[in-house]
Amino acid sequence: MRSIRILAAVTGVLSFFAATAQPIGKSSYEMKIQAGAEKLAEKDYYNALDQYETAYEESQDKALTPIIADIHYQLRDYEKAERWYSRLFQRDKKDEFVLKRLDYGRILKMNGKYELAIAEFKTFIEASTDEKMKELAQSEIAGCEMAAVMPENAKGVKVESLGKNINTGFSEYAPAITPDGNSLYLTIFEETKEAITIDDKNKDTWHAKIYKAGKEKEGWAKPTALDVKINRPGFHSVNVSFSPDGKRMYFTRAELSGNVLGTGKIFMSEGGDGNWTAPNEVQGVNGTFISKDPAVGELFGKEVLFFVSNMEGGEGGFDLYYATHKGGGVYADPVNLGPKINTPADEITPHYLDGTLYFSSTGHPGIGGLDVFFSVWDGSTWSEPKNMGKPYNTSVDDFDFYIDKEGYNGFLTSNRPGGSRSIHGKTCCDDIYGFNIARLYADLVVGIFDESKKALTGATVELVEMTNEMRGATESKTAGEKGNRLDFGLGLEKPYMIVARKEGYYPDSTRINTVGLKDSKTFEHRFFLKAKPVPPEYDTITIENPIVLENILYDYDKDVIKKEAESDLTVVQELMTQYPDMKIELGSHTDNRGNDAYNVDLSQRRAESARRWLVRNGVARERIEAKGYGETVPKTVTAKFATQFPFLKVGDVLTEEYINKLANDEQKEAAHAINRRTEFKITAGPTSITIKSTRLRKQPEVKPQPKGKNALVKAPVVSAARVGVDTVKISDWSSLARRKNKSSIKGVPVMQFSKRYVDFGKVKKGEKRYHTYEFVNRGTVDLVIETATACECTTVDYSTKPVKPGQKGFIKIVFDSTEKEVNETIDIDILLANNEPETGNPIMEMLRFTYDLVKK
Repeated sequence: MRSIRILAAVTGVLSFFAATAQPIGKSSYEMKIQAGAEKLAEKDYYNALDQYETAYEESQDKALTPIIADIHYQLRDYEKAERWYSRLFQRDKKDEFVLKRLDYGRILKMNGKYELAIAEFKTFIEASTDEKMKELAQSEIAGCEMAAVMPENAKGVKVESLGKNINTGFSEYAPAITPDGNSLYLTIFEETKEAITIDDKNKDTWHAKIYKAGKEKEGWAKPTALDVKINRPGFHSVNVSFSPDGKRMYFTRAELSGNVLGTGKIFMSEGGDGNWTAPNEVQGVNGTFISKDPAVGELFGKEVLFFVSNMEGGEGGFDLYYATHKGGGVYADPVNLGPKINTPADEITPHYLDGTLYFSSTGHPGIGGLDVFFSVWDGSTWSEPKNMGKPYNTSVDDFDFYIDKEGYNGFLTSNRPGGSRSIHGKTCCDDIYGFNIARLYADLVVGIFDESKKALTGATVELVEMTNEMRGATESKTAGEKGNRLDFGLGLEKPYMIVARKEGYYPDSTRINTVGLKDSKTFEHRFFLKAKPVPPEYDTITIENPIVLENILYDYDKDVIKKEAESDLTVVQELMTQYPDMKIELGSHTDNRGNDAYNVDLSQRRAESARRWLVRNGVARERIEAKGYGETVPKTVTAKFATQFPFLKVGDVLTEEYINKLANDEQKEAAHAINRRTEFKITAGPTSITIKSTRLRKQPEVKPQPKGKNALVKAPVVSAARVGVDTVKISDWSSLARRKNKSSIKGVPVMQFSKRYVDFGKVKKGEKRYHTYEFVNRGTVDLVIETATACECTTVDYSTKPVKPGQKGFIKIVFDSTEKEVNETIDIDILLANNEPETGNPIMEMLRFTYDLVKK
């Protein structure tokens, strides 16, 4: 970043056209280096860059790398500067250029690479002995850390370019509005028809001028230059400020020595908009130093002029001063605003409004190069400057902040990407942006935590605008690895769904709406995400503790070992070989359906069948006891089964009485299937062994079992032909209803509920209501529910396993009216892991219930 902001763009434009008018002839490497050095000394950066890059192409001289990197930095081409600095440090094995890491860190910062920038600043601090520069590097680190947690949007603020009438491919800056609000004054360049060279005697035909644009119905008219009384030929006229009554105009008039800012003085003209007199130099604020950026304000009940100067005795670089108006264009001696405002770096472009001073600085912690700050005057002292935040500030340069007397509209200057077409790179040149602060606004702050209330970093939050209960515009943001906060701007009169996700955690969602807001509001919501269970890498098997062999399944009324059972029996056989003194029991269990004696006999035959397989494979028969338990030992639910089936709790015993009380047939069939099992346990030998969990993990079945008593019963499956692929009705409460071809269900699951809306009727305060919404997947692919949520008053349970086409699933709710005060209708939002093929957006479904509250 160039330290002298006032005419940086001017010198860049001048150099650019000089470069285009001076084609490089065939000269030796030495001549190019000499020519480049001369242009660099004149700060003719474009010509210098042309000479040095040509010399580098011819010679590949590594000594030119830091010079070219620096020039790209001066020209604010941060991407190219980063590449050249990176090349420099890759070759700098002896740390000869370690002090250049301060500039490299700033470039990374302006490219938005804050973590990398911090590392460079720390390297610089370790190597430097200059305490002031180390202080600046610490400030840069603070700015980078601030950027990581800074909200993306200030409340109700919208920043937009002023458009093509104002912004061009050159630089436009220093906006100011006349007190009546009808005219915009700004600084831009006057273009001549012929390019000039740097040595042209007429080079002063390129200079900055003050322009004025009239207000139109929408935006601003094309600006026109003020007359020669203000824009004196041969000088650069810039940075306008008006007195409160609009009858005095202050501005800076400057001269260049070569391409270097040599002098800068503040002038004043009187008369009013469109009728300005010849200006006079302001007495008391000018001298043999540079004075610029005037801004009229008030301190101690008197009119003052804030301005910028590099006069001796300051804090370093350009500082902010004020001088009290004595009258008639005469001011008292300048007063430095002190170290609370000024830093060893640069503070520029002040603007004062109602006790608040706005300015830009490279010395206070910021998120970019020049950031906008404000400080409040309490009648005797200034408050600590505060960063204005985003979107006023970006990772590049933001300055010339101006806000009108009402405090809702204003302007700033920035070289942020996305402005008008630039001459030399997307961040080389400045544009003027307007901003508007909404009088009524709504925004959202989301925090992500785990169940223990510890911050979860790196989570993603999706803000979904709901239109007639259908999914509309969607905005998604992901927090950085050091943050758990995300900020969103909200539209007015709109309902929203918020969905939070993080890998390894169950997602969650909630709803808010901005309908009927009378006052501005910041919505806040904290998600406490539940961690998904992580299967242990190893299981410990202890003596007399049975382990389920998940893959040992049998055909109905058969005791023959199936092919898929051999994987588990092979593991047991290997363990028996590994532990030759180990003895085991193979126990087989059935569900509680069927004759007791028959079940015991069948389970005994199945246990013996498993033993025979092991004996055939080399295990001594006397080391294996085969025992059939029938239905006498129902399974006790473990953490593993509770995770797989949320309707079960750890410690539940799956007795016949327990199973009969389950909510639906699907839950009952699942419980019966858990009871039908073959287990082995150590009865002698080692007291415990460790085995990798995946060795006994359930494998895919070869084919479905036939139906019947004691078979592994599945939920009924309906073929796609029976479903009617092209005739299934999509509910209006499904996001699939918005598809262009919503009659087709190819490639999507379809939740067909027997009932989506339930009326609980009269509910006494404090009572609970229970309901299970049952559905069938009428689609053509497996359906997976990612999350289902309602209000805090309602707990939601749902099927976690994939629901195949034709299979049944459920959504079970428990509504607690304890905290309720009024009648309500409550929505249940279902987010599927399945996406709509056309848009890639998650499929969303909705259920609803209502109640009439009866207070005691």
